[in-house]
Amino acid sequence: MKEIVVTARESGSRLDVFLAERLPHLSRTRLQTLIRDGCVQADGVTVRPRMSVREGMRFTVAEPPPQPTVLAPEAIPLDILHEDDDLIVLNKPPGMTVHPAAGHADGTLANALIHHCPRLPGINGWQRPGIVHRLDKDTSGVMVVAKSERAMRDLAAQFKAREVEKEYRALVRGAPRPASGRIETLMGRDTHNRKKMAVRPAPAPGSSSRAPARLAISEYETLETFGAIAWLRFRIATGRTHQIRVHAAHIGHPILGDSAYGGRRACELPEDLAAIPRPRRQMLHAWRIAFRHPVCSRRMAFEATLAPDMDALLKSLRDFFA
Repeated sequence: MKEIVVTARESGSRLDVFLAERLPHLSRTRLQTLIRDGCVQADGVTVRPRMSVREGMRFTVAEPPPQPTVLAPEAIPLDILHEDDDLIVLNKPPGMTVHPAAGHADGTLANALIHHCPRLPGINGWQRPGIVHRLDKDTSGVMVVAKSERAMRDLAAQFKAREVEKEYRALVRGAPRPASGRIETLMGRDTHNRKKMAVRPAPAPGSSSRAPARLAISEYETLETFGAIAWLRFRIATGRTHQIRVHAAHIGHPILGDSAYGGRRACELPEDLAAIPRPRRQMLHAWRIAFRHPVCSRRMAFEATLAPDMDALLKSLRDFFA
């Protein structure tokens, strides 16, 4: 239980705003819930979130222990690049879903994190990891996960403000011309297939759409070419669902192995490369991430090694064209 006394400077503030400043590890939403649940009192009397505080008032805050998550912990190995009290940075393997969903009730990154961190302090009252951003099931690479509510809130704000640097590597069909460029489009749900995303035209003035489109910005650079295949670097300023996969297909160079956006052509190697095993998933990897530590504010950057299947394919292409 915490006891907090209002100072002269804080007098007149709303209770939830006052508490959020004094207890930065808790969000205002969480504090409002605690107030409504009677966990915040003034002289033994329950209070309201919007009440004004006065100098000398003494509040007690009894934060209950986090509720056990409904996720089952699973002893799945994790490739940890960095870990401290507030966050984990890891290299996600291909084939792993980030969070349970229809058809993927277990074996997810969230299940593995619950096992790895059995004593999480809790986020919004639940004992669970804070999934700040996601990678597709078959996309490998670096991710950052919050371990505390304060870290979750700060990292989410950095992603929203586009302060997080995200860099990817990908093998694509064909060699882009020009070799580098910027792709800026609107993106939204595919109107014919709700499981997919699509580049969308700008809405007509005054029109309304049930499937809103949002700005998506990607920059690409060709690092190497292997005949009809290219090795690209992607940097994204926005984080839309399937953004790189959609943008790569939009410029006519789908990610190798990405049947959803590239069709059969994306899954087959050119005839002269028939001796090289074709990819079994999209050859997209989150290579690097850089952000500000949510507590100490130190700038941090991490790189994740390629998954074995992608590394082997890249080496085979280099050997073939050596």
